[in-house]
Amino acid sequence: MAEKFYCKWCGLSYPSVSSLTHSSCPRNPEGRYHELYEGNEKSQYTCKYCGQKYPSLSSLTAISCFKSPHGKHAPAL
Repeated sequence: MAEKFYCKWCGLSYPSVSSLTHSSCPRNPEGRYHELYEGNEKSQYTCKYCGQKYPSLSSLTAISCFKSPHGKHAPAL
């Protein structure tokens, strides 16, 4: 099974780190490119700001978070 690399801002997966970091990410509040999520693949992802749990990285990053400094949930490692 091929390894997947996920963006910490939108949850999209890519086959390599270089393909991930060379693509633009509309959800990245700090820049225009996808940024690598450095945690492991999980059955549930927790927001590091509010503690809510989501079944996928993409569902976590799609929703607003009232405790986040940039307005979106961010995954805890």
